[in-house]
This record gives sequence, C-alpha cells and structure tokens, in this order.
Amino acid sequence: MVSPTYYQFRQRVLSGEITCRTEVEAAIQRINQLAHLGAFITVCSQEALAAADRCDQNFRNGKARPLEGLILAVKDNISTRGIRTTCASRMLEHFVPVFTATVVERLISAGAIIIGKTNLDEFAMGSSNENSFFGIARNPHDPERVPGGSSGGSAIAVATRMAHVALGSDTGGSIRQPAAFCGVVGFKPTYGRISRYGLVAFASSLDQIGPIASDVADAALVAHIMSGHDRHDSTSVTLPPIAADLIPFAPGKRPRIGIVSDDVLHGCDVDVQNTYAATIARLDSAGYSTVTVHFTSMEAWIPTYYILATAEASSNLARYDGVRYGFRADNPNGDMMTATRTLGFGVEVKRRIMLGTYVLSSGYYDAYYRTAQRARRWICEDYRQIFRQCDVLLLPTTPTPAFRIGEKTTDPLAMYLNDALTVAANLAGIPAISIPAGKNSNGLPIGIQLQSPFGNDEQLLQIAYDIEQCVAGNAS
Repeated sequence: MVSPTYYQFRQRVLSGEITCRTEVEAAIQRINQLAHLGAFITVCSQEALAAADRCDQNFRNGKARPLEGLILAVKDNISTRGIRTTCASRMLEHFVPVFTATVVERLISAGAIIIGKTNLDEFAMGSSNENSFFGIARNPHDPERVPGGSSGGSAIAVATRMAHVALGSDTGGSIRQPAAFCGVVGFKPTYGRISRYGLVAFASSLDQIGPIASDVADAALVAHIMSGHDRHDSTSVTLPPIAADLIPFAPGKRPRIGIVSDDVLHGCDVDVQNTYAATIARLDSAGYSTVTVHFTSMEAWIPTYYILATAEASSNLARYDGVRYGFRADNPNGDMMTATRTLGFGVEVKRRIMLGTYVLSSGYYDAYYRTAQRARRWICEDYRQIFRQCDVLLLPTTPTPAFRIGEKTTDPLAMYLNDALTVAANLAGIPAISIPAGKNSNGLPIGIQLQSPFGNDEQLLQIAYDIEQCVAGNAS
C-alpha cells in the first residue's frame, strides 16, 4: 500500500523500510486494482519505474531533493511533454504536447515522479466527472456516486493512495469540490501565485492550478515548490513562493474565524449543516473566536460565474477548429470545421460554448457580460468588507455530499448549483482550501472550506493545518 502522506513515505525510505521503486510498484498495482473507478486516462508505468530508480540512487547518495520520490498524478488538462494530454475530449484524444507546464517542470526538478494523467470533465467543464470522453469516474466511497469534478480523477487518485499528491485545476471549485466528495484536502491558491503556463485554458481569468493531497502539510509543500513568479505567464504575480512552514497556533493566539449566516446555508443538506455546526463548536472549544458575517452579493455568485466562465470558454475553445491540431472530422462534402466541432466536443462543452457566444453577442453584451463584470467587482468588494471583520472565512465546501451518477445530468441548472459555495473565491481571485470535516450517515465525506484575503495563502494554510490538527482531527 502506498504511504498515506509524502512525509510518512520519506521517513520510511530514510529508515530503509521501503524504496521509491517499491512505492511506485505499489501505486501501479493499486491503479490496476481500482481501474473500475476511472481515475486515470494515461498511466506512465515504465517511465515512473525508471524515475523511481533514479530517486533511489539520490537517496543512497545523500542527494535527496525536497520531493524526492513523491508520486504525482497530473490532471489531464496540464501539458506534459511526450505524455498524451487529452483534456478528456475526443478533440485531443491523441494530442502529445511538445512542452511541459511550469508547475510540472518545477515538481519534477524537485524529485516528483509522474505516475499518470487523471480523468476530468471534458475541458474541465463539469462538477461530477461524468462529462469525460474516456468514461465517467466513480467515488471510491461509493462507486455509484460521482467523485466530483472537474478534477475527479485527481481526487480519486489521492483518496485511494494511487498517488501521494495530484494536481488539479480550479475554475469555480474544481479542486475543492472533488476533494470534499472524496475526503481529501484541496487547495486553490490566490490567482497568479501559481503559474498557469501549460494549463489548457477554460476561463483564463478564473483558472488556477493547485494540489490535492491527503493532508494540509503535503498540499503546502507541493504549493511551495510550484509557486513563484513565472515569466511565461503574464498573469503571474511577483510574490515569493508560498511558504510551507506550518506550526499549530499557541493557545490564545488563534485568529478570528468568520462564520456565515443561515441564509448562506439555506439549501444545504441537513448533514452538511450539522457538520458545519459541529465544526464551529469544535473551533470554540479549541479557543478560536468567531464572528458571523453577512454577504450582500450571494445571489449574484452563480449567474456571474457562469456568464463570465462561458464567455471566456467560447473564446478559448475557438482554437479547436480541425485545422491546426487535434481531431478533424472526415467530411469532404460539407463544412469540415462545423463537423469537427460537432463531433469533437461533448454535450456540456457545446452547451457552454453556445451560452458564452450568446452572452458576448452584440445584442446581449451589455445586458449580460458587462453586467456580470460589474457584479464581479461587487463580489470582490463584499469580500473586502468581510475580511475587515475576520482573518479567515469558514463555510461548507458543497451543499451536499456526493450525489448519485446520473442524478443531475438531465438538469444542468441543478448541476451548476453544486458550485454555489465555491465560485465566489475564483471570481475574487482569493485563496481557498477544503479539508475533511466528517461523514454523513451513509459514510460519505463532507468537507469544510476556508477562504482568506488575496495573497494570504500562507495564513490560510496555517489556519487549515491548525484546524486539521486541533479541531477537525480525525474526520472519519
């Protein structure tokens, strides 16, 4: 069995109990045993074993790097040179990039081993991982339920110990939501603190790469290695790498936590509400002070997000025309481009392209897109007012635990509302993290989410670590 965390793995290697090769072999065996969960699109078995041998040599020579031997799963919308990158779409089914994303390069340079590319909703568009050309992914706690999306495969890989850490992308909650559904940690950094160079774009002003891990310490360590300015990314901020030092707060020194009012919890599952209330009670017992905060912009979160995200998606996906790369329809007697996009994109991707094209059209631009941009500024200001009252905000990650496969596929609005508590952080560009908080009566994980002001990633990770250690504890 693969070690639960990278720290434990490293200690076992240093003690001589295991090697990097045996750990990779265990991961490959685990991937094969649980293939029915649909976590991976591509598995790099031979490459991973060869890399493990090099890592073992570094350990023997006393030259182990910060992430030496860490088994890494990479969401299949992040570019990897020489390894197929499909975005879970027929459009890129056979596409092999000629360059590697900055974040992956940094992790490999630090000693990480790529075990494979994980399943996702096509072009990261979805909340359930049911929109993949390569088949649906399944929740490891109940295979008849979804693992969340769009980074479902990455969350499965970590939850089932197929990898120590996985990379996801978060446009409106696509790291945090599957992390909550699968009972692991998912961290979305401040916009710009981790390079997007090599991430296949969905909505460029919202997308962020981040880690999914078994605990906050592993997430912080990987974020530290990945972060820092990247000249290849014009949206990369000039802040230092995210610090990875995590120390529990001394008694009486804990920061103030903002908790949300009942109107935010309206519509949440009873088990989610009870878990949230129990978490607040544990916070009080641990010495945290809490203050109830009120959003004025909550009703605008979902419509603002889906207008802006689909508008950007329609622009970004225009490049897939069958001419330059990717799938091309064999349609000599018709319009090749139309046929390519009709056959190459799935239903959800086409739905979002059409919606985005509509809101950007000349007759509706002011009514929808420009109004959504104004609403985005309102949401940002709402957060600024709230963070004057508290250091970090606590709220549920998702309104419900994992739902059944097929339960929401015929009702796109119900599916979109699953992101109701996560999208605002992307609109404001602030960091957010989901950590396990408990389980419902059916044994399904429930996550709690922490959000903090722009650029305060270190404080967010520190508080999440402290809550994980002292408050959430063992959320099983």
